[in-house]
Amino acid sequence: MTTAVRILVVDDEQHVRNSLATWFREDGYEVATAASGKDALAALAREGTNILLVDIKMPGMDGLELQRKVRELAPDATIIIMTAYASVETAVQALKEGAYDYIVKPFDPEEVSRLVRKAAERYSLLAENRALRERLADALPTLVATPGGAMASVLELVDRVAPTDTSVLITGESGTGKELVARLVHAKSNRRFGPFVAVNCGALAEGVLESELFGHERGAFTGAVARRRGKVELADEGTLFLDEIGDVSPKVQVDLLRVLQERVLTRVGGNAGVPVNFRLVTATHRDLEEEVAADRFREDFYFRINVFTIHLPALRERPEDIPILAQHFLKQFTSQMSRRVAGFSADAMAALVAYPWPGNVRELANAVERAVVMCRGEQIEAKLFPFAAAPPASESSMAAVEEAHIRRVLASCSYNVAGAARILEVDRVTLYNKMKKYGIERP
Repeated sequence: MTTAVRILVVDDEQHVRNSLATWFREDGYEVATAASGKDALAALAREGTNILLVDIKMPGMDGLELQRKVRELAPDATIIIMTAYASVETAVQALKEGAYDYIVKPFDPEEVSRLVRKAAERYSLLAENRALRERLADALPTLVATPGGAMASVLELVDRVAPTDTSVLITGESGTGKELVARLVHAKSNRRFGPFVAVNCGALAEGVLESELFGHERGAFTGAVARRRGKVELADEGTLFLDEIGDVSPKVQVDLLRVLQERVLTRVGGNAGVPVNFRLVTATHRDLEEEVAADRFREDFYFRINVFTIHLPALRERPEDIPILAQHFLKQFTSQMSRRVAGFSADAMAALVAYPWPGNVRELANAVERAVVMCRGEQIEAKLFPFAAAPPASESSMAAVEEAHIRRVLASCSYNVAGAARILEVDRVTLYNKMKKYGIERP
């Protein structure tokens, strides 16, 4: 059980506090106790808590009043009311005011453990969703969509498919932001309050991946000392994201296909079926049609996951977005490092736009982070980028390098010649002559 979950037991009877605290500690929780509403509020302000078990009838501040004050101090806290049969109506009133559930004295230890376990899972889910929203807020600027640019159509597709339960396949080179798009699909879906569970299929061997996806029963293999729920089961009512799906073995493909068709899984080493309800989003840098043609990927599984495709363009295919992305990363890293760097020199920005970025957005972020670390002035110069300092391979390649550089800078400025000339630090006549030399025409 996660140590992040902290329980506060509030009851004026010491034996109740002690009994519950003992049970919960045996279940692996961190537990504190309070003998009154006043003590509970002090403990909440001092140490914080995730789950409160509150006696409905206490001298001074009763459970209902304490619940209202807790709601003001810790809106996300989960409150379970403890009551006797004679006070069940009051407990129902507490439910109407936002309590999670109630239990009736005398307690059944198994029932109490079950209820708290469900409350802990609810807390973890809320915390995960909050963290997801924060990560999306930080990362969304990397999905910049210049009007009419390549990413604008991507975000339009996300808006179309997100409200449905349709399976989505995200394709594109490594570093283009496939997982971020998957998280955005989840955040805009009807399952946004459910879990988002991500698995990197390419990082796990077949046997390990099976256990990771489907879970296992105790004794299923050496080291399986307890039952373990798999990622598919954990994604119930939410979204399951399988990255690098092209690396999955045919056997695992068959197992996943069966789960997708029947919506029931069987844990490794088990026989009982476990119903699951999740939305599947997959991603790959491979050409799955080629993989199917070469008999390296099952055709039936491919058609099952490829209901709706979103392709992410490589960064070199959308150079108009590079200046905006670079400024975003500059702001992010200067804030993290408490550095004062005003921006990029014209040469530095031209170098960023001209570079082909084989590692895509991830490589751009790394390049800007390194430049912020190395920068000693008020702006980042081109010399801080290793690729900008590298000389061309030979004299004969100079023309090709110059042409590619001019094309990328023009694209970054939407073919505004005056703007491109400023970045290139030449006059417009010179730029027009270069465009004529290389056969570059404005679209």
